[in-house]
Amino acid sequence: MQRDQLADFLRRRREAIRPAEVGLAGGPRRRTTGLRREEVAMLAGMSVDYVVRLEQGRSSQPSVQLLGALARALRLSEDERDHLFHLAGHRPPPADGVARLARAGLMRMLDLLGRTPALVLSDLGEVLAQNRAAVLLMGDHTGFSGDRRYVVYRWFTDPAARAVCPPEEQGHHGRQLVADLRAAAGRRSGDPTVTGLIDRLRSSSADFRRLWTEHEVAVRRADRKTILHPRVGRILMDCETLVTPDQGQQLLVLTPADAEARERLELLRVLGIEEFPTGAPGTPAR
Repeated sequence: MQRDQLADFLRRRREAIRPAEVGLAGGPRRRTTGLRREEVAMLAGMSVDYVVRLEQGRSSQPSVQLLGALARALRLSEDERDHLFHLAGHRPPPADGVARLARAGLMRMLDLLGRTPALVLSDLGEVLAQNRAAVLLMGDHTGFSGDRRYVVYRWFTDPAARAVCPPEEQGHHGRQLVADLRAAAGRRSGDPTVTGLIDRLRSSSADFRRLWTEHEVAVRRADRKTILHPRVGRILMDCETLVTPDQGQQLLVLTPADAEARERLELLRVLGIEEFPTGAPGTPAR
């Protein structure tokens, strides 16, 4: 671990970011053009004291999870993220596979979307990042581990994952998830991450096995879904998916499909997140 170099790099990256780039107001009384340490701590979900110790070269070796949170908070590019991991004495996450972090450009788009719910997903349906509006709408989907990090796995193995989708839409949604996974499997032929996920799904779910044998292929670009929110009821949302050129990550943007949906989404913003039921399943992200 190169403590002094790590401290210098983190400090310079923090000072290089304008508050507006991460959705924060600048304000007339700011003494720095960049972010405050308190703001980095808030964005990364860690203590201010730890951020201070990192920037002063006094910290213990940060974990891979903390480095990932810092990379997202500081909107690091892939090269900058890899450099951060090297300075901290860790191997960078692979360019492909489940350990990927949301791309810096997509993170900036999340910030710019502001009050519009949006998520960054991997091509296998792992939620890599969400803005606050998306968390209000569907809960936090970034904390899952193992196979449960994949939307398609939760959908076919956990009945609670379907509770936020109306019964009349569940068949269509499940079919879409399988068709999208089939397309990803074709692009990543021979990838053990993909083949392992498919094998475990086939052994766990008869419904998945049936749909998989139908060999439907479809990469979703646009969709409309009804979300059964535990606090405000049914919300009809239009979903647009923007895919990176290498098809490795996606930006999913959800907008209200009618006036009633707009009103209920606005009510969610007013209610805030503090009363979101503990353990309540969020809507499937794709």
